[in-house]
Amino acid sequence: MTSNVVDTTSKLIAKLQTLAPEQQQQVLDFVEFIAQKYAQPQQPPQNRVLGLNQGKIWISDDFNEPLPDEFWLDESER
Repeated sequence: MTSNVVDTTSKLIAKLQTLAPEQQQQVLDFVEFIAQKYAQPQQPPQNRVLGLNQGKIWISDDFNEPLPDEFWLDESER
């Protein structure tokens, strides 16, 4: 460990010792949350498989066509 890390750790321990047990538990909960949030994944991500779901979906031929004004202005028949 570098001296900066040791210094920070010492300051943190000193501050923790001045807190009430309930506050120490809150700090512990927060540290565990942070550790879990930034934990490195245990397994490397799997490679994608090209064509795995080929033919399982369908997209309309007019998918990229503009939508009519009625759609945007909410003028549809009710």
